[in-house]
Amino acid sequence: MTPTRVTLHDLGVRRDREEWIVGRVETGDVIAVPTQGMRVIRLFQEGATVPEVERRLGAETGTRVDVGGFVDGLVRAGLVAAVDGRPVPAAPPPPPTLPRLLPRHVRWTLNPSLHAALAAVILAGVAVALLRPGVVPGWRDLLWSDHGTLVLLAQTAAGWLLILLHELAHLCTARAAGVPGRVRFGTRLQFLTAQTEVSGVWLAERRVRLTVYLSGMALDAAVCAVCLLLMVPAGPRPALSVVAMTALIMLSAQFLVFMRTDLYFVLQDVTGCRNLYGDSAAYAAHVCRRALLRRSADPLARLPRAESRWVRAYTAMLVAGTALCLWLAVTVTLPAALGLLAGAVRALLDPPGWVAAADGVVTVLVVTGFHVLWATTWWRRHGPKARRAAGSLRRNRDPESCVR
Repeated sequence: MTPTRVTLHDLGVRRDREEWIVGRVETGDVIAVPTQGMRVIRLFQEGATVPEVERRLGAETGTRVDVGGFVDGLVRAGLVAAVDGRPVPAAPPPPPTLPRLLPRHVRWTLNPSLHAALAAVILAGVAVALLRPGVVPGWRDLLWSDHGTLVLLAQTAAGWLLILLHELAHLCTARAAGVPGRVRFGTRLQFLTAQTEVSGVWLAERRVRLTVYLSGMALDAAVCAVCLLLMVPAGPRPALSVVAMTALIMLSAQFLVFMRTDLYFVLQDVTGCRNLYGDSAAYAAHVCRRALLRRSADPLARLPRAESRWVRAYTAMLVAGTALCLWLAVTVTLPAALGLLAGAVRALLDPPGWVAAADGVVTVLVVTGFHVLWATTWWRRHGPKARRAAGSLRRNRDPESCVR
């Protein structure tokens, strides 16, 4: 039965070229609608019923508009609070990270003066790197001690500290814009990452969106620059070198845009693509099906021409980058981890002393702990899909399910 009265949640809205971005900041549910769809939403917000909206749009456009179908889409997007007085069932939004951190507490993170100061510090660090290249650390500076345990613990501590600051930068700038933001673990191919969910920032103006996307990298660059500036008068220091080198590694990883890094979201925003990664993955699957001589509809047919060109270019980057990362995981990362574990186990089985035994214990705990955390995080996100795929495969192999 066609609904009569539709009650929407409190929605954020912004114009984006020929469309409107509409959604809920607190949940991150955001969609793009055409001008006519925005007109329907405005009428609902004014209290018009579905029949009234259909009559008014028919008078304005001279055509019949399927408002009921549009309402179904709004319900699926999570933007409808009630239909004909009956609440629409919906899971409550996940709690934000640091809920007591209010927008007024961090409004200063969006201040252009702060951004100018950070830019000045980063430029000073770049100048030091160009004029005094001897202070720039290299990978050998990470091996600052003969005790592998100390090196591993220092690297782990520096890495997690910088990750915490990086994600806090995203969280604070998003919260300053009124977006709740949630920090959680995630995986990108073989990498374990921390990531801040700020989907609601799509409803903010472009300057704010780019500030949120780039805030983590800006902080990484500023930390690295401060370390370089401190090493000019003080000389090389293991702590400063480890932190600076770790920050440089984290910065360089952001350029792997095929893994949806911070720069990926910048690229998606400036190209005007709605879902660059998802559309590219769908296009890559389409190309594979066509290569196997299977029927497949081109997913780019529904996209504007300019957007489809960006998707094709990103697809090539996505396929090549993913293949390279998986190859490195199989040929370098996995053998290195297994070799490190094997050496640690040998030291535990026949330790020449308590120092070697302690070194082996710490190595086993850190390496296995990392991989267990990666596997748990991956399964939490992809486990349901993997179970469905396995169930489908079993049904297809079941002779009783075959059509005779």
